[in-house]
Amino acid sequence: MDAQKEIKELREATGMNRREFSEYYGIPYRTVQDWEAGKRTMPEYVLRLMKYKAEMENLCKKR
Repeated sequence: MDAQKEIKELREATGMNRREFSEYYGIPYRTVQDWEAGKRTMPEYVLRLMKYKAEMENLCKKR
């Protein structure tokens, strides 16, 4: 799976909109928007860290 789909799925799993998601992680809104649109490529380690934080803080909703 590519990073743009993974970031969107992570955001949706947390139940946050883009604004809440970007504020929670301290990432500019436009950057998150560009990652999801595929206009920018996020570093792989950033996605791993974001997933880890979401798991540790029990943010991801069970499917």
